[in-house]
Amino acid sequence: MRKLVFFVGGAGAGKTTLAKALARKRGVAVIDMDTVLRPAAEALMTQAGLDPTDRDSSSYKALCRDLGYRITMDAALENIANGGEIFVIGPFTKETETPDWIEHELSSIGASLSDVEIKVVFVYLQDEQLHYERIKHRGLILDQHKLDNWSEFSQSSLAKRELKWRIPAASVLYFDNSQNLNEQSLETLEHFVYGASSS
Repeated sequence: MRKLVFFVGGAGAGKTTLAKALARKRGVAVIDMDTVLRPAAEALMTQAGLDPTDRDSSSYKALCRDLGYRITMDAALENIANGGEIFVIGPFTKETETPDWIEHELSSIGASLSDVEIKVVFVYLQDEQLHYERIKHRGLILDQHKLDNWSEFSQSSLAKRELKWRIPAASVLYFDNSQNLNEQSLETLEHFVYGASSS
């Protein structure tokens, strides 16, 4: 069965690191929303006379947020329609809270939950301070708005969420990534995505 795996969670939780580690091991393509949106976001923000490195303000969200998810999902669904397997990375805050969102997306390629296996890995950290330290440590200019507006950002983006899609509970993993990635945690992740066949 075709497989679409989402790695979601707040900034600094390590969702990209986890997805890419498993993708390397299994030879799977990855679509990271930050990567595919970046050129368009920089152009749109510049044309609007705004900071092209801003990824968190209300202006950025109004101009670029929905476009980013559309670009990401169009690329992912094209792979799924072609019989592929894909890992998708992004916060997906509003999307995971909309019960019929994934079914609507699949229906656009004539697919459904009965013929595409959906897995969701919610990546989180044990506390807000760890998020802050990891975001600061990676030293990305795209994170500066988060750090400068930490109180507002953390309240809106770092809360642990509950998936509302109509998929089995066994298809959702809440993954505590507070410790450094090691072989055991990667095996846990692989077993969740691929089942007993992963060993």
